[in-house]
Amino acid sequence: MKKNITVIFILIALLIGCSNNKNEVIIYCSLDRIYSEPILKNFEKETRIKVKAVYDMEITKTIGLVNRIIAESSNPQCDLFWNNEISRTILLKNKVILESYLSPESEKIPVRFKDNSGYWTGFAARARIIIYNKDKFKNRQLPNSILDLIEPEWKGKAAIANPLFGTTATHSAVLTSKFGIEWTEEFFNKIKVNKIGILDGNATVRDMVVSGEFWWGMTDTDDANGAIVDGKNVGIIYPDQSDEQMGTLIIPNTIALIKNSPNQENAKKLIDYILNPKTEKRLAYSRSAQIPLRSNIDYPESIKSIGDIKTYIVRLLIQ
Repeated sequence: MKKNITVIFILIALLIGCSNNKNEVIIYCSLDRIYSEPILKNFEKETRIKVKAVYDMEITKTIGLVNRIIAESSNPQCDLFWNNEISRTILLKNKVILESYLSPESEKIPVRFKDNSGYWTGFAARARIIIYNKDKFKNRQLPNSILDLIEPEWKGKAAIANPLFGTTATHSAVLTSKFGIEWTEEFFNKIKVNKIGILDGNATVRDMVVSGEFWWGMTDTDDANGAIVDGKNVGIIYPDQSDEQMGTLIIPNTIALIKNSPNQENAKKLIDYILNPKTEKRLAYSRSAQIPLRSNIDYPESIKSIGDIKTYIVRLLIQ
């Protein structure tokens, strides 16, 4: 009888062990699902590791996922954070929620686009650009700087997304880091006085410029490229490119490992997979037209090389 009981306990222990040994990885992802999901599905097929992904919602952008990671930090429910808006990745590092992992795939990523200690690695970037309606500018000089938002000639004619969310929030944070809080507050006050449209998101800025309701606006390359692919009569300007100007803000995707997450080894395999050059090439040729950070990646002619853009980047936030 005792022998039978012992066997039963052994079987139960084995069953429990098997149930906890799930071959999976859990990722929270803020890159649009249409672009990120195929990459994650390919990883599943190639490795037989199940990927459980939670995507952001348009209404909350990246903030919803970041707040969830922070709330779960004492008992992490995800292994990785794939962020397309880097400033909040830096926030998670500063809150000691990330864990260092130096992927071998990160070696050829330029130093300025990754954390020196491996807490996050950047890849496949977007640029903060000016989108303009070509019909409005047949006989008029184009804007060429973010500072043009406060020029009287553009009163009521330009738009930006809400600076509390998304990449516009990142842009605001970088301006604060670069010029100081007083300068930034004054800048946004002048934007308000100049009756610049404050819209729900970058895609809305694009749509309002396409329709002609606004002549031009600040958005991201992925949204602007979507309009061009659809045949809309709009153009792109990389702002602040002259010697005396600040340069164009570049915002890479980032991938980061969550501290004490449940599936660390599988998570590292997925990091390696996402950082493979094939991912940058795939995103470059997608509708989002993301800019490769490596110099040896093939990309469409419509995309500017990272080396051809005078840039400043969000790492200003951690200098």
